[in-house]
Amino acid sequence: MLDRQYLYFPGRWEDRNWKELSALPLEDVWFRTKDGVRLFGWYLPAPSSEALLLWCHGNAGNIADRLENLELLYRHGLSTFIFDYRGYGRSAGAPSEEGLYEDALAAHDHLVMNKGILPERIVAFGRSLGAPVAGELARKRQVAGLILETPFPSVAAVARRLFYGFPVHQLLRARFDLASRLKEIHVPVLVVHGDRDTTIPFALGWAVYEAANEPKEFYRIPGADHNDTYVVGGEPYFQRLLEFIRRVT
Repeated sequence: MLDRQYLYFPGRWEDRNWKELSALPLEDVWFRTKDGVRLFGWYLPAPSSEALLLWCHGNAGNIADRLENLELLYRHGLSTFIFDYRGYGRSAGAPSEEGLYEDALAAHDHLVMNKGILPERIVAFGRSLGAPVAGELARKRQVAGLILETPFPSVAAVARRLFYGFPVHQLLRARFDLASRLKEIHVPVLVVHGDRDTTIPFALGWAVYEAANEPKEFYRIPGADHNDTYVVGGEPYFQRLLEFIRRVT
């Protein structure tokens, strides 16, 4: 399937003591999807944090590649649950569009049913390919808000922008049509995008913002590329996320 060649780039898991290496109170979590796939994630509760960020990551690597970002969120007092999609890291299975959606729904269900997290305290966070995944989660499950970082309206929109109108998307099965899903989402939305993004152009992030229902906000990070938003954005970036999260939860 061409999707697995051009959309999904899972990183091989390194069996290391990540809790000790990161000095973070990471809790290993195993859970199953509705279709029986066993997934792995990390639950990172911050002291006195009522809100929880349910993180749907991008299309490359695995959750261990997000440890630096996880630490910064934790240091800012935010609890996080990050998981690997099927076929990524320690998770079983192979990735697909519908599979990724099922994975996010299972992560939410695990938090609510097994961790006792109230849905009104959960904020869905999707970065890059994780944005449409988080969008589907917000469409099908109760969440307090939705943060979409470096998002794109659909695979077709990316193809038109990057391949001069050549219908590359027609060779792929996946659509990841976030713009259409946003019509059915009625929770507060924050869209975040770097204005030097060379992977998903800034204009596509703005198109996602325009597709969203009110209440919605757009946060531009000057000088940020696709994968360094939290680095280039620095403290103002984290404060903007925290302000949004505190307001909606």
